[in-house]
Amino acid sequence: MTLSVKNLTINTERLSLLNDFSFQVERGTVLTIMGPSGCGKSTLLSAIAGHLAPEFHCSGEVRLNGDNVISLNAEKRHIGILFQEDLLFPHLNIWQNLAFGLSANLRASEKKIRAIATLEELNLGEIANKMPDQISGGQRARISLMRTLLSGPSALLLDEPFSKLDKPLRKAFRAFVFEQIAQRQIAAVMVTHDEDDVPDPRLCIQWPDINASTDSERSRDHA
Repeated sequence: MTLSVKNLTINTERLSLLNDFSFQVERGTVLTIMGPSGCGKSTLLSAIAGHLAPEFHCSGEVRLNGDNVISLNAEKRHIGILFQEDLLFPHLNIWQNLAFGLSANLRASEKKIRAIATLEELNLGEIANKMPDQISGGQRARISLMRTLLSGPSALLLDEPFSKLDKPLRKAFRAFVFEQIAQRQIAAVMVTHDEDDVPDPRLCIQWPDINASTDSERSRDHA
């Protein structure tokens, strides 16, 4: 499932954030968009996922495997997001957090079986009944990613997902995320300000370059 953005423009009444921005990401690969904090990277991801705040106006196309989803509500786009925070539900144990990401069409017993099986695949079966505050930051990060992936997204957006982890955990989790994306053949877009996060320098766009020209083909060439 490829993800492509064509002539995406985001603005408010007073601010022009993005003009005619285009790129394409093939399945199993990660396109990185680098830029300083506060430049609008997270707003771009919100526009792609369908979570844009009301004060922003968005035009252009967001296509999944050729279908334009820009007019669909977020829940119908099937685009997952992984944030800086793990956002696990504190009142649910670990397998219940994973089960939350599964289809509502599954029976509760089936959800539990799949959640437990996922934990076993990650060699984390022993934490199935623990609460989020009883496990490590690295474990919470992996559970958060797997909950997103269990929802079956057609594309994945990564909003500085490694920035809150210390250096050793960041390196291990980064490798885990990119491995899952490659194995599951999901098109992914990651925003970051850390050069160490970039999996492939050839698939990296520097944020100032986005608005340096309105030539959408130039932006696509970066991808």
